Amino acid sequence: MTRYLLQRLLGFVFVILVVSFITFFLMWKTPGGPFDETNMPLEPAAKANIIAKYGLNQPFYVQWAKYMIAAVHGDFGYSFKYPGQKVTTLFFQYWPNSLLLGGLAVLWSFPLGAVLGIVAALHRNRFLDQIITVFALITVTLPSFALAFFALAIFAVDLRWFPYGGWNPSGDPKTLVLPVIIFGLGTVGSLARYMRHGMLDVLGQDYIRTARAKGVSRTKVIVKHAMRNMLVPIVTIFGPVLTNAITGSAFVEEWFVIPGIGHFYLDSITNRDYPVIMASVLIIAVILTLTYLLTDIAYTILDPRIRLT
Repeated sequence: MTRYLLQRLLGFVFVILVVSFITFFLMWKTPGGPFDETNMPLEPAAKANIIAKYGLNQPFYVQWAKYMIAAVHGDFGYSFKYPGQKVTTLFFQYWPNSLLLGGLAVLWSFPLGAVLGIVAALHRNRFLDQIITVFALITVTLPSFALAFFALAIFAVDLRWFPYGGWNPSGDPKTLVLPVIIFGLGTVGSLARYMRHGMLDVLGQDYIRTARAKGVSRTKVIVKHAMRNMLVPIVTIFGPVLTNAITGSAFVEEWFVIPGIGHFYLDSITNRDYPVIMASVLIIAVILTLTYLLTDIAYTILDPRIRLT
């Protein structure tokens, strides 16, 4: 186990370095820059001072190395769009909204997706199974921005049940409903498909048939025997779901005007705010990599038959 963890940690460091290098290189090679003079011409001396201040006149590898050394110490630099504002300060300003959105989405979508998957498996090839399967496919294949558009058009514009946009959880709880539902629909569909497939596989095992032959009730077989062996596929999908919940959704936050990390990230791309872009990519990469590492460790706890080696 110790050897495996060391290998994964080394792989984790390698992944972060590669991701940061590629991201930094792409920004460095992109035409234009954060201080484009199209809308605000600058004097040559003023432009040179700004570029020197942010170290943009240094070679690529020097800029990347300095940035990574500072990032390891928790310093992601200063925002180009908001002069004098540290990137970490801006992140902590926007992150709570994304955490609230993602947390509420997980709270309703994960239990519902699990229940739908189990129900579909228990009614295999019947009408209810077909309805759930179609619903899962639609929620998985339709992108979130398309779902957000239809939800706003129908429930906000036509029916006027909910506000068109804005984010005011403490003042108007209705502003939470549509974005939380849209953000969680993909999780419902994905988990329902995983649970259906896993449950069908478990129900076909010999020990399940033996338990049923001994007269054990169907409910007891599902709860006591089948569900225990369904924990591995649940953990498998919970990793990416948790990552999405922590890092937010750029499209959902943009459509519903939510000042979260996703909205902040899109805004940084539009304004060529390179420090914010780099910080966003690195934080997401770190969270995703750690989530997969914890998922692998959880496998051994839930199923001792799994050997990491």
